[in-house]
Amino acid sequence: MSNRVALITGAGRGIGRGIAERLADDGFDIVVVDIDASTDNITSVVEAVEAKGRRAVGVTGDVSKPGDVAAFVAEGAEKLGDLDVVVANAGIAQVDQILDVEPDALDRILDVNLKGVFYTYQAAARQFIKQGTPGKIIGAASIVAFRPFPVLAPYSATKWAVRGLTQAAAMEFAKHKITVNAYAPGVVGTDMWDLIDDRLTTIEGTPKGSALAKQVDGILAGRVSEPADVAKLVSYLAGPDSDHMTGQTVLIDGGINFS
Repeated sequence: MSNRVALITGAGRGIGRGIAERLADDGFDIVVVDIDASTDNITSVVEAVEAKGRRAVGVTGDVSKPGDVAAFVAEGAEKLGDLDVVVANAGIAQVDQILDVEPDALDRILDVNLKGVFYTYQAAARQFIKQGTPGKIIGAASIVAFRPFPVLAPYSATKWAVRGLTQAAAMEFAKHKITVNAYAPGVVGTDMWDLIDDRLTTIEGTPKGSALAKQVDGILAGRVSEPADVAKLVSYLAGPDSDHMTGQTVLIDGGINFS
């Protein structure tokens, strides 16, 4: 896979960083996209990729803004060459009961988790068509795309939408030799799940950490997932072994849900 290029949104930390490092191990050069240039996240990931002997470039942009998405896709291709894989990983979580969700909060999660994935799929396909090359688009869904969690209704709705969008995009883009698939992580030990645990324990009046521990009880593998677990699946979706696969959303949760 030498001289192949992958662009990953939300790559500054967590699952996105895990994907960036794994695809670098697979021989990809990496476009590291994140929203905030004021932190060291982008620089740290770029350095980690370069330490593996691959090229990397950091770019910033807000996936909820179509102009930003078009710009960072174009910038990544300009700096590293034709793109082969685009991973729409960026996302946010909100933990509230439906009765407590404010309109602004609902708009924001729809903007990032649904519109952001839509704009990334759209820009990626346009770039592959412009290049005249096949391509792979990979999106971030979740176990809640199969079975929602209480107090995660807006988040669940966006991930169900990503699953449907992935199927529709696969249908439309197949004629351009572009595959579209998604990964559906479970409980992953990242800052996002720290936030979920904190909010759940506040709502339920239980000790901090207890909500996460309760989730572990339902995982057949007996442990919380790590970003590397998810990155292994993305590695497959980004590689040639998945060439005959499109329109799928694949669970990678240690055995919580069954599709």
